[in-house]
Amino acid sequence: MPNLQTAQLGDIPLIWVEPAGVERRPLAIWLHAFSWTKEDVVPQLAELAARGFLALSWDMPRHGERRDESPDEMKQRVRGNLRRHFWPILAAATEEVSAVIDWATRNFDIQPDVGIGGVSMGGDIAVAAAGNDHRIGRVAAALATPDWLRPGSAEPQGEAGEAQQALYRRFDPLTNAEQYRHRPAMLFICGDEDRQVPPEGGEAFVERLGDPYADDRSRLVVVREAGVAHRFTPWMWRQALAWLEAGKATRDSQFS
Repeated sequence: MPNLQTAQLGDIPLIWVEPAGVERRPLAIWLHAFSWTKEDVVPQLAELAARGFLALSWDMPRHGERRDESPDEMKQRVRGNLRRHFWPILAAATEEVSAVIDWATRNFDIQPDVGIGGVSMGGDIAVAAAGNDHRIGRVAAALATPDWLRPGSAEPQGEAGEAQQALYRRFDPLTNAEQYRHRPAMLFICGDEDRQVPPEGGEAFVERLGDPYADDRSRLVVVREAGVAHRFTPWMWRQALAWLEAGKATRDSQFS
C-alpha cells in the first residue's frame, strides 16, 4: 500500500501520496466517479506518485465521508433527475478544486501548471475546473463530457430549476468556451460505444474551441477505445497517465 496521507480542508477530506526523493514536485489531482469515494482512486494516486507527482484527491460533495444518505439513495435520487441533482455536485466540486490548489500551494513546494483528471463525474469536474482556474494546464478526462446537457445520452437527463440553470450557465464548459483561451492541454478518453456519456460531447467541444488551439492541435485530443461502453479500462488509464506525464516532462525541463 502507498503511504497515504490525509488532512481536512473545511469539510473536504483530502487524501494524497507524495513522491519519494522529489523536492519541487508537480501536482496531479485525480477525481473519482459518481458514487465512488476517494479511496477508489488510491491505485491511480499511487501510480502518479511513483511517476514523481504529488498525487491528490478528495471525496466529492455528497460522497464518501461527506455522504448524507446511503449510496443507493443517492444514486436513485440523482439519476431520477440529473440536471436538478447532478449539476449542483459538478458546480460545487468545480469550485472546490481552486480551494484545494490553494491549500496545496500553501503546504507543499509544487510546480506551477497543475495537472488534473478523473473518471466520469470526476472527468466532468476536471474539465470545468480548467476553465474556472487557469493554474490548471493539463486535463485528462476519462468517460467524461464538457457538455452538461449530454445530447444523445440513453440516460434520462431530467429537468433543471432556475438555480440549476444558473449553475449550468456559469460552469458548463461547452457554453463557456471563452474560459479556455489559456489553452490547457486537454485529452478526452472515451468508450466508442458509450451511450451514457457519448464521446460526441468531447468532439463538439474540440470543434467549438477552434482558433486558440489552431497552431497546436496536439493539445486538444479525443481518443476512443473500440468496443467499450461506459467503463474505465486499463487502456484508458494508460492514456491518462501518459498525458499527465507529458506535461510533467515539459515542466521538468523548465525547472532543471
